[in-house]
Amino acid sequence: MRKSRRAAVVVALAALAAGSTGTAMAQPAAAAPAAAPAQAAYNGVCGSGYTVVNWADIGKQGTVYLTYHSGNGKNCVVTIRRTSGSPVYMFSYVGVPATGEADVDGDNYRAYAGPVYAYARGLCVDWAGGISNQQTWTYGSNCGALVATRVTKNGGTTARSKVDEPSAARAGAAAGR
Repeated sequence: MRKSRRAAVVVALAALAAGSTGTAMAQPAAAAPAAAPAQAAYNGVCGSGYTVVNWADIGKQGTVYLTYHSGNGKNCVVTIRRTSGSPVYMFSYVGVPATGEADVDGDNYRAYAGPVYAYARGLCVDWAGGISNQQTWTYGSNCGALVATRVTKNGGTTARSKVDEPSAARAGAAAGR
Protein backbone atom coordinates (compact mmCIF):
# COMPACT_ATOMS: atom_id res chain seq x y z
CA MET A 1 0.00 0.00 0.00
CA ARG A 2 1.31 3.44 -0.86
CA LYS A 3 -0.22 6.61 0.55
CA SER A 4 0.78 10.25 0.37
CA ARG A 5 -0.82 11.39 3.57
CA ARG A 6 0.34 11.28 7.17
CA ALA A 7 -2.94 9.50 8.06
CA ALA A 8 -1.66 6.45 6.20
CA VAL A 9 0.75 5.87 9.07
CA VAL A 10 -2.26 4.98 11.22
CA VAL A 11 -3.03 2.14 8.81
CA ALA A 12 0.58 0.96 8.95
CA LEU A 13 0.66 1.04 12.73
CA ALA A 14 -2.68 -0.76 13.02
CA ALA A 15 -1.36 -3.55 10.83
CA LEU A 16 1.82 -3.64 12.89
CA ALA A 17 -0.14 -3.90 16.12
CA ALA A 18 -2.21 -6.75 14.67
CA GLY A 19 0.96 -8.66 13.71
CA SER A 20 1.52 -12.20 14.87
CA THR A 21 3.03 -13.05 18.23
CA GLY A 22 4.96 -16.25 17.65
CA THR A 23 6.54 -18.38 20.35
CA ALA A 24 10.23 -19.08 20.02
CA MET A 25 11.28 -22.73 20.17
CA ALA A 26 14.50 -23.75 21.88
CA GLN A 27 17.14 -24.91 19.41
CA PRO A 28 19.83 -27.47 20.05
CA ALA A 29 23.26 -26.09 20.88
CA ALA A 30 25.45 -25.42 17.84
CA ALA A 31 28.79 -23.85 17.09
CA ALA A 32 28.80 -20.12 17.75
CA PRO A 33 27.75 -18.25 14.59
CA ALA A 34 29.91 -15.51 13.13
CA ALA A 35 29.12 -12.08 14.55
CA ALA A 36 26.26 -10.38 12.72
CA PRO A 37 26.99 -7.04 11.10
CA ALA A 38 26.15 -4.00 13.21
CA GLN A 39 23.42 -3.00 10.76
CA ALA A 40 21.70 -4.14 7.59
CA ALA A 41 23.59 -2.77 4.59
CA TYR A 42 21.97 -0.01 2.52
CA ASN A 43 20.89 -1.52 -0.79
CA GLY A 44 20.75 1.58 -3.04
CA VAL A 45 17.04 1.12 -3.74
CA CYS A 46 16.32 4.88 -3.48
CA GLY A 47 18.09 5.32 -6.79
CA SER A 48 21.00 7.12 -8.37
CA GLY A 49 22.18 10.30 -6.65
CA TYR A 50 20.81 9.46 -3.18
CA THR A 51 23.37 9.31 -0.35
CA VAL A 52 22.80 8.02 3.18
CA VAL A 53 22.54 10.96 5.60
CA ASN A 54 21.19 9.17 8.67
CA TRP A 55 20.20 5.71 9.86
CA ALA A 56 18.81 3.90 12.90
CA ASP A 57 18.80 0.26 13.91
CA ILE A 58 15.44 -1.42 14.40
CA GLY A 59 16.35 -3.67 17.30
CA LYS A 60 18.43 -6.51 15.91
CA GLN A 61 16.06 -7.04 12.98
CA GLY A 62 17.37 -4.43 10.54
CA THR A 63 18.01 -0.78 9.81
CA VAL A 64 16.02 2.20 8.53
CA TYR A 65 17.97 4.56 6.26
CA LEU A 66 17.31 8.22 5.46
CA THR A 67 18.91 9.29 2.18
CA TYR A 68 19.03 12.64 0.38
CA HIS A 69 19.41 13.71 -3.26
CA SER A 70 20.98 17.18 -3.42
CA GLY A 71 19.99 17.56 -7.07
CA ASN A 72 16.23 17.22 -6.57
CA GLY A 73 15.91 18.10 -2.85
CA LYS A 74 14.14 14.86 -1.97
CA ASN A 75 14.64 12.59 1.00
CA CYS A 76 14.09 8.85 0.66
CA VAL A 77 13.55 6.27 3.41
CA VAL A 78 13.97 2.51 3.13
CA THR A 79 13.75 -0.14 5.87
CA ILE A 80 16.00 -3.16 5.33
CA ARG A 81 15.93 -6.47 7.17
CA ARG A 82 19.26 -7.76 8.46
CA THR A 83 18.43 -11.20 7.04
CA SER A 84 15.86 -11.83 4.31
CA GLY A 85 13.37 -14.59 4.97
CA SER A 86 9.69 -15.33 5.17
CA PRO A 87 7.51 -12.23 4.71
CA VAL A 88 6.92 -10.13 7.84
CA TYR A 89 5.16 -6.81 8.27
CA MET A 90 7.54 -3.92 7.54
CA PHE A 91 7.08 -0.21 6.91
CA SER A 92 8.99 2.91 5.86
CA TYR A 93 7.79 6.46 6.48
CA VAL A 94 9.01 9.97 5.66
CA GLY A 95 7.18 13.22 6.42
CA VAL A 96 7.85 16.94 6.26
CA PRO A 97 6.01 18.67 9.15
CA ALA A 98 6.40 22.15 7.59
CA THR A 99 4.51 21.17 4.42
CA GLY A 100 2.43 18.18 5.49
CA GLU A 101 3.90 16.06 2.69
CA ALA A 102 4.33 12.42 3.72
CA ASP A 103 4.77 9.00 2.15
CA VAL A 104 4.50 5.53 3.68
CA ASP A 105 4.89 1.97 2.43
CA GLY A 106 3.86 -0.95 4.60
CA ASP A 107 3.11 -4.59 3.84
CA ASN A 108 4.53 -8.07 4.35
CA TYR A 109 7.98 -8.13 2.76
CA ARG A 110 10.93 -10.51 2.67
CA ALA A 111 13.81 -7.99 2.51
CA TYR A 112 12.85 -4.29 2.55
CA ALA A 113 10.00 -1.76 2.70
CA GLY A 114 10.02 1.41 0.65
CA PRO A 115 11.44 3.40 -0.89
CA VAL A 116 9.28 6.39 0.11
CA TYR A 117 10.03 9.98 -0.89
CA ALA A 118 9.31 13.56 0.22
CA TYR A 119 10.65 16.92 -0.97
CA ALA A 120 12.43 18.58 1.96
CA ARG A 121 15.18 20.88 0.73
CA GLY A 122 16.12 23.03 3.77
CA LEU A 123 13.38 21.52 5.97
CA CYS A 124 13.27 19.12 8.91
CA VAL A 125 11.97 15.61 8.28
CA ASP A 126 10.33 12.93 10.39
CA TRP A 127 11.24 9.40 9.34
CA ALA A 128 10.63 5.89 10.58
CA GLY A 129 10.86 2.20 9.89
CA GLY A 130 9.48 -0.93 11.45
CA ILE A 131 9.96 -4.66 11.22
CA SER A 132 7.51 -7.03 12.88
CA ASN A 133 6.84 -5.63 16.40
CA GLN A 134 9.81 -3.21 16.51
CA GLN A 135 9.89 0.34 15.15
CA THR A 136 12.13 3.39 15.28
CA TRP A 137 10.85 6.95 14.72
CA THR A 138 13.02 10.06 14.41
CA TYR A 139 11.41 13.52 14.60
CA GLY A 140 12.79 16.93 13.60
CA SER A 141 15.77 15.46 11.82
CA ASN A 142 18.41 16.49 9.29
CA CYS A 143 17.71 20.20 9.16
CA GLY A 144 20.79 21.53 10.91
CA ALA A 145 19.35 21.06 14.40
CA LEU A 146 21.87 19.85 16.95
CA VAL A 147 19.64 17.04 18.21
CA ALA A 148 16.53 15.17 17.10
CA THR A 149 14.08 13.08 19.08
CA ARG A 150 14.17 9.32 18.54
CA VAL A 151 11.39 7.00 19.72
CA THR A 152 12.01 3.25 19.73
CA LYS A 153 9.14 0.80 20.21
CA ASN A 154 9.65 -2.87 20.96
CA GLY A 155 6.32 -4.60 21.46
CA GLY A 156 4.67 -2.70 24.32
CA THR A 157 7.84 -0.90 25.46
CA THR A 158 8.57 2.66 24.28
CA ALA A 159 11.84 4.53 24.81
CA ARG A 160 12.35 8.22 23.95
CA SER A 161 15.80 9.78 23.59
CA LYS A 162 17.66 12.71 22.08
CA VAL A 163 20.16 11.84 19.37
CA ASP A 164 22.99 13.90 17.92
CA GLU A 165 22.33 14.91 14.35
CA PRO A 166 24.98 14.00 11.79
CA SER A 167 23.72 16.77 9.50
CA ALA A 168 24.41 19.38 12.24
CA ALA A 169 28.00 18.16 12.59
CA ARG A 170 28.54 18.48 8.82
CA ALA A 171 26.91 21.93 8.77
CA GLY A 172 29.16 23.06 11.64
CA ALA A 173 32.26 21.76 9.89
CA ALA A 174 31.25 23.53 6.67
CA ALA A 175 30.77 26.77 8.58
CA GLY A 176 34.24 26.41 10.13
CA ARG A 177 32.98 25.58 13.64
